[in-house]
Amino acid sequence: MLNIKRVGVIGAGTMGNGIAQIFAQKGFEVQLVDLAAPALDRARSGIEKSLDKFVEKSKLTSADRDATLARLSTGTSIDALASTDYIVEAIVEDESTKRALFSTLDTLTRPHVILSSNTSSISITTLGAATRRPDKVLGMHFMNPVPIMSLVELIRGQATSAESMLTAAELCMELGKTGIEAADYPGFIANRILMPMINEAIFALMEGVGTPESIDAVMKLGMNHPMGPLTLADFIGLDVCLAIMNVLHNGLGDSKYRPCPLLRRMVAAGQLGKKTGRGFYEYQ
Repeated sequence: MLNIKRVGVIGAGTMGNGIAQIFAQKGFEVQLVDLAAPALDRARSGIEKSLDKFVEKSKLTSADRDATLARLSTGTSIDALASTDYIVEAIVEDESTKRALFSTLDTLTRPHVILSSNTSSISITTLGAATRRPDKVLGMHFMNPVPIMSLVELIRGQATSAESMLTAAELCMELGKTGIEAADYPGFIANRILMPMINEAIFALMEGVGTPESIDAVMKLGMNHPMGPLTLADFIGLDVCLAIMNVLHNGLGDSKYRPCPLLRRMVAAGQLGKKTGRGFYEYQ
């Protein structure tokens, strides 16, 4: 593995916060960047609360918590990433926005630096093509909540080198995560399977097959899922679910991936799940 000591994380949403936290916990210097200063304030507050929970459960000492926070820097300028050794992008799930960012990062960072994306469905090959280093562009798809979930999907683009993939795999080991390689197909492995299940649960709700509570209960009690699909959709964000279903539908061209009309309506209404206080359930 290259000598990676300073990691840049772009995007201070739920995933970016978790990614920044786990890198800082494992001894890396982390620069978390977001264009919105309030998002960075919320990120630091959220990371502090997460670390406090680990301390309460005796999974982390107070000294380790303080050291973790000391290794975390935040800022609104992307220029701060110029000296980083590894990048993880975790911004909005939009192809054109990500491509523009990767093009900027390609100019800003040193030529040997790997540019990874936490995208849950967008083509890594397409992102790599926006740079002059497609061999150093790969997918590093963490699971939510990042500090707890052990899986990281590692996605190899058409031009991603074996050396870059090995570096990412070794980095996962440093983080205490399990890296599983997936090919660069829409949705990769996790969301190719998960999102159609969530979408079908929404169809079942729309068609009156069951209430949100009954649909979730069947999957929890009958399939031993820790969380029902509609609750999970609320936690992921219905806008994110819709974006992934659109990628699957457009990329694979099969009607079985068409987003449920109810999902489209709820996103249009701004009912995005837990982050807006209302989705299939209401939240305080």
